[in-house]
Amino acid sequence: MTMTLADQSAMTGQDGRVTDEQPARPKRRTFTKAYEARILAAFDALPEGSPERGALLRKERLYHSHIVHWRKQAEHGTLPASTGRSHKSAESEELARLRAENKKLKADTAKLESRNEKLAGELGKTKTALDIAGKAFALLQDISSSADSDTN
Repeated sequence: MTMTLADQSAMTGQDGRVTDEQPARPKRRTFTKAYEARILAAFDALPEGSPERGALLRKERLYHSHIVHWRKQAEHGTLPASTGRSHKSAESEELARLRAENKKLKADTAKLESRNEKLAGELGKTKTALDIAGKAFALLQDISSSADSDTN
């Protein structure tokens, strides 16, 4: 295997000895939400298709995919409102969530009431059938006891 001077210098330790250690991988950059919102607002303020947009991305060492990702975050409300777009406040989001939950609970209640009415009807039929069966049993007992008394 041929080693270049760059390979040898990368493998050289502090004391000049060659080591097998690989240099650490670079860490991914992370951005604060405020920075993302500021850059997104600056990008959106520039005319579409203008070279200034590319210059901004180059200056900040960003890619267009960063802007696309941050724009999606802004649409979902996970970026601060400093992007110039109106976002729902926490109270209005909670109110919308509670209204949706209330609507779902009302629908569930209507289903349960319908099921309850159906079961109540079935219960009434069952009670009537048991009442008839009880009267038939009593009648058969009377007939059986009268037949037994006639044979004695």
